[in-house]
Amino acid sequence: MSSAPTPQAVREIADGYAFTGPALDLGAVLLDGTAYPDAQVRIPLGALNRHGLVAGATGTGKTKTLQLIAEQLSGQGVPVFLADVKGDVSGVAAPGAPSERTSARAAEVGQQWTARGCPAEFYSLGGQGAGIPIRATVTSFGPLLLAKVLDLNETQESSLSLVFHYADSKGLELYDLKDLTAVISFLTSPEGKAELKTIGGLSAATAGVILRGLTVLENEGAGAFFGEPEFDTAELLRTTPEGEGVVSVLELPAVQDRPRLFSTFLMWLLADLYQELPEVGDPDKPKLVFFFDEAHLLFKGASKAFLEAITQTVRLIRSKGVGIFFVTQTPRDVPAEVLAQLGNRVQHALRAFTPDDAKALKATVSTFPRSSYDLGAVLTSLGTGEAVVTVLSEKGAPTPVAATRLRAPQSLMGPVEEAALLAAVAGSPLVARYRDAIDRESAYEKLAARAARPEAAPTEPEARTDRGGAGGSSGGASGGASREKEAAGGLLGSLLSNPTVKSFARSAGRQLGQEISRSLFGTSKRRR
Repeated sequence: MSSAPTPQAVREIADGYAFTGPALDLGAVLLDGTAYPDAQVRIPLGALNRHGLVAGATGTGKTKTLQLIAEQLSGQGVPVFLADVKGDVSGVAAPGAPSERTSARAAEVGQQWTARGCPAEFYSLGGQGAGIPIRATVTSFGPLLLAKVLDLNETQESSLSLVFHYADSKGLELYDLKDLTAVISFLTSPEGKAELKTIGGLSAATAGVILRGLTVLENEGAGAFFGEPEFDTAELLRTTPEGEGVVSVLELPAVQDRPRLFSTFLMWLLADLYQELPEVGDPDKPKLVFFFDEAHLLFKGASKAFLEAITQTVRLIRSKGVGIFFVTQTPRDVPAEVLAQLGNRVQHALRAFTPDDAKALKATVSTFPRSSYDLGAVLTSLGTGEAVVTVLSEKGAPTPVAATRLRAPQSLMGPVEEAALLAAVAGSPLVARYRDAIDRESAYEKLAARAARPEAAPTEPEARTDRGGAGGSSGGASGGASREKEAAGGLLGSLLSNPTVKSFARSAGRQLGQEISRSLFGTSKRRR
């Protein structure tokens, strides 16, 4: 800690972070290698729904930064969602271990460090890992997100949307991958070709691409992610009786080799939250802050429609009280339209070993407000646990750019022991609700039953003639009523009598109740 007088330049920077309301403490202003503990760098709590970016080269401390922010949010009553890609964020649930290094860092930045863990829930995708399983139905996931997982082009994506439309209109519930496979197989079969014409056609080649993609996805074990019971994203908004925000940690190491899947699944969580939450404007504190680790995986290879949907979701979800922090290596990993909406920036060190590195450095510098720093030099000389920061003030204006020595997290900087994680999961009140998969009657079973009775359709006219004779020579009202009753007992009747579909139809009145209403990503509204 410096005992020298605080330079004028440091005081001017600190004045830009002297907020009057509640805020999160990031660290102390850094100038020429010296940290000034009386010049604190902070983020206003009310600005956290303006979104943010945590970026930097591998090993520069991004994970510890999001852990530092998460534990302070929890302490101020804000729930947090963390995607744990590498398996080293679970320590947020346990008190940190005191050490000389931690004590030295605390002294340098003026931090009163005490060991503290956060209330946490641990999740896994489809039960692939120790956490509580998170599942989504195929219908809820929607065609745009699934197209991203399957790496479809825009034409194939449009065809997949038609398949979803057909399933909606016929009451064929798409709960898991075998349901979607069954519908596509039916539509391309001799029996389904007539119905295929009603939705605009689906080429055999496109159907083959989609079916092969679904088979690969199933063989990789991803089938466990789709199905029921579907996860209710309201679980992510919980607080403890003491008023602390629950930190939800999604354990992803078991699916590291399927980055497209887990990044898209995270987008499903956001899309579902957007649909379910009411408008709140700019609250005093967020309802939830969502950390999107390895964010570049979300945008890599994305279609134009998918990128547009992400941009809209990021822009609109702010009014629902949800803040999003994208965590990645450089701002160039995030499309410009999304980057423009990220008002809070924590940029760790960048390296400039290659021409591409130099371009990335120059692009990163250009995203910051003007400052007295030589940012190119600063960003290449920062140490681990140091970053360049600018955030939105309480009035919504950017704060001065501040090179910052960051505080040390008070929770454990590393993974918790496996036994402790398993005990936390086993003791969760959510285990009984989500642990065991459910396989209800849906598209697969309905189409299988239809194929098992191919003679049913040809006998229908004869049955109507018999009923007509019973009711009079012309069939009359009685014959018409019988035919209507029979129709109601068929596939359409199954659709209309299904409480899930009736709920969907009520929510889609603007489409005359004919289709399940869909959000920006084509995801369905949650069934209640």
